[in-house]
Amino acid sequence: IDPKVYTGRPTHEENPEKRAIYDKLDQLGISYIRVEHDHADTMEDCLLIEAQLEARICKNLFLCNRQGTQFYLLMMHGDKPFKTKFLSAQLGCSRLSFADENHMKELLHTIPGSVSALELLFDPENRVQLVIDRDLMADEYISGHPGLSTSTVRLTREDMLKYVAAVGHKPVYVDLPNPELAEELTQKIVEAIKSGVQPATK
Repeated sequence: IDPKVYTGRPTHEENPEKRAIYDKLDQLGISYIRVEHDHADTMEDCLLIEAQLEARICKNLFLCNRQGTQFYLLMMHGDKPFKTKFLSAQLGCSRLSFADENHMKELLHTIPGSVSALELLFDPENRVQLVIDRDLMADEYISGHPGLSTSTVRLTREDMLKYVAAVGHKPVYVDLPNPELAEELTQKIVEAIKSGVQPATK
């Protein structure tokens, strides 16, 4: 990881997807800071990047329904466990799974490990629905890879929402529980019912 934190775009950028995203950020007058690094494929990598950017890394999951006809990009805290059943229930769709690499390349022009809301620029037909876990909106900053996971940029929450609106996407907000806490609560309720005690759920 390059120890330097940069402001704005690099002087020379050969990757066309990165260039297009930086162009759009510049066009919208959005300020951001940036770090450069090798492909960030592990949580250990992300933790190092978090420390440099002084912001939590956002987890971005590219999902689809069982038929492979509806696509979703979920943004949530990187350290929050994810279970598809909670999201599927709130979206009112069949059980979701991870979309394949070919659809990611076709719709968002990126590869696994690099996806973020910044790539919604490449989905002018709105085939990908952006979904945001409401917990994420408590953060002042949101980070994401601009096209490839060899760079990470940090934007304010408001500027990220401005960006996705400018590229024609309207997010759907969900309230995802922490699966570990949800299962613990369910177990307590089950035990209370078995013992004949009215469970307190609040």
